Amino acid sequence: MAARAMWKGIIRFGEVRVPVKMYAAIQDRDIHFRLLHRKDQEPVKQVMYNPDTESVVSAEEVERAFINENGNLVILQREELEALKPEPSRDIEVFRFFRTGAVDHRWYERPYYLGPDGSGSDYAALAKAMADGGFEGLARWTMRNREYMGVLRLHAGYPMLMSLRSDEEVIAVEDLEAPKGKPLDERELAMARQLIGMLEAPFEPESYHDEYRERVQEMLAARQAGGKVKLLKPRKAKAAPDIARALEASLKQMQRQA
Repeated sequence: MAARAMWKGIIRFGEVRVPVKMYAAIQDRDIHFRLLHRKDQEPVKQVMYNPDTESVVSAEEVERAFINENGNLVILQREELEALKPEPSRDIEVFRFFRTGAVDHRWYERPYYLGPDGSGSDYAALAKAMADGGFEGLARWTMRNREYMGVLRLHAGYPMLMSLRSDEEVIAVEDLEAPKGKPLDERELAMARQLIGMLEAPFEPESYHDEYRERVQEMLAARQAGGKVKLLKPRKAKAAPDIARALEASLKQMQRQA
């Protein structure tokens, strides 16, 4: 099935204008369940509830509040929040270029494909210029009442937008506690290098699956067919051996499988 565009925009930098269509690069594959009343199997729904009056509260009766550091409520009106939303725009403004790979992957949040909107000549020229120069662009755009910051980059020759997390969302590695423990000796290091080398392989994403999702699908298929479901028994945790014994055991196992 052909992909459907979710949004249209115009990549803009300097006097350059490149109309594009945006496509989702990932999709939700979670299995979604309906919530039912156990007694009569009728669907149930979640409602807002006032525990003091034991009554249901409609959406029209709800207002938003922020609890500040002193524990005080700051009441906000819906109209006040609506007024803060960004102005609608179709511009994807690229305001800086840098070398490919300059952005740490911790900042990446969500990928989007970009395709040409109309004539593809300007689109192709942009892709070629970025590929020839080895550049990525820092961009900002407004989509569906939200402002985004992202990286304009190439994947297999196709321009993509990678939305970015803000600096406040990314935890600095310096905030982590430094590793402790005695360093490995040369024998342990040699075994570790050997084991890593034996496990070296190209990344093949098609080889990896959501095994939990597949088990749920198998269970649903068995239930629909009237069969019994075989439940997996949890594995018992084993005491962790010391690093040298663990490396030796791993190498022997890999050698037997070779």
